[in-house]
Amino acid sequence: MRDQVNRTPLILGLSFLSLIIGAAWYLVPHPLVVIVLAFIPLGALFVVNRAFCFVLLFVVFSFFRIHEALPVLYPMKIPLLLSIGALSALLWHAFVSKELKIFWHHSFNWLAIFWVLTIIGIVFASNRPIALAEFKGIYWKIIVMTLAIMWLVNTTEDLAKTAMTIIYAGALVSTIAVYNSINGIGLVEGTRVTIGRDFGSMLGDPNDLALVLMFPLAFTISQASTSGIPLFKRIISGFVCVLLIAAIIATQSRGGLLGCIAVIGIFAWKLVHSKLLLMSGGAIAAVVLYLVAGISDRASGGAAEEGIDESAMGRIYAWEAAFKMALDNPLTGVGLNNFYSNYFFYSAYWDGLNHAVHSTWFGVLAETGFIGLIIFVGLIVSLIKTSRATLAQLKAAGSNVPPELNAIAYAVYAGLIGTIVSGTFLTQGFNWPIYILAALTVCVSNVSQTACQNEKI
Repeated sequence: MRDQVNRTPLILGLSFLSLIIGAAWYLVPHPLVVIVLAFIPLGALFVVNRAFCFVLLFVVFSFFRIHEALPVLYPMKIPLLLSIGALSALLWHAFVSKELKIFWHHSFNWLAIFWVLTIIGIVFASNRPIALAEFKGIYWKIIVMTLAIMWLVNTTEDLAKTAMTIIYAGALVSTIAVYNSINGIGLVEGTRVTIGRDFGSMLGDPNDLALVLMFPLAFTISQASTSGIPLFKRIISGFVCVLLIAAIIATQSRGGLLGCIAVIGIFAWKLVHSKLLLMSGGAIAAVVLYLVAGISDRASGGAAEEGIDESAMGRIYAWEAAFKMALDNPLTGVGLNNFYSNYFFYSAYWDGLNHAVHSTWFGVLAETGFIGLIIFVGLIVSLIKTSRATLAQLKAAGSNVPPELNAIAYAVYAGLIGTIVSGTFLTQGFNWPIYILAALTVCVSNVSQTACQNEKI
């Protein structure tokens, strides 16, 4: 979109906007009105020319919940404003200026089918209002922004900006999490850190917080460990990496720790030549990480509970309920965000409370049925194949490609593996991470192909 294009649609659009402003001034001839309206064309021009920035910031605010991590921002409705700007710019570039280069990737065939199944599932949901509310509140934004990222992020510079923005957002959230942990703010079960629990933030659940913290971890390690990246970025990334690991440990989330180990393992496999040393050292590091996290001291799932701990049994009951939901609704599942409200009817054990599924795989199974799970697994497999093919292509190109491209390619791959592993204990089938990674996988693939082809010319 940086190429020279026909500006006629832009001129016509701004002319039409000027007519509207003139009409408004004619109807309400107040000095303040004309001052405010005078800035509208400038604002519109800024939004149109910054589509990538608006989309990226909207995704970051929506996923990292920046406005909830910093409550002073909450009344400003920043995600809403960013969504208006992002959608306006996307519509303009898609239908007016035609600058948005729309293309498709074979991996998104799986994703498109999954989206269709999810939407059909809303119609047949056991509690349709809940499913509709989830779709209108969050999921449609995920769909639109996933496509927007795929179509807008088309250069190495865009990828580098995306990576650093994710890292900075992770630095902010992890700093607040570590601060809360040190000062005993918003702790759950006496030891598990949260953010914004007192006003109902999504980050108020330690497992969801661990999911948010785990996402930028791969980007920090990749930036810090890739030669050729500017020293300043490598130092910043290394520091943020330590912060993220400390914050994940403070959540005492099994899924978060598993994902953390998986992400670190991907980079260790790349950097450590002795695989025997790597595996033995990795096993020791995993035990140390578990002990440092203090999971054995948790009020739920700790060593004080005999046999299978309460936390583990809760998951087993939830997974059993999810399987029963799929058996009753094999084609469509119980519907988007309907697991929680159906838990009572399918659980073998009732303690007076509905429970979350705490598993990506069982969550998708329960809410989209067996077909939905098969398609979702197909999507994951396709993304991994695409990511590995990209890494092989970049490796063959050697030092002829920018280091930033190598860094984000490994980050996306490690992020996918971390998401798969942590998905055992964290619910993210209908949350931002997998969709952002899907879009970035395609972006990296396309940019890598272009970069490698240019080197051959």
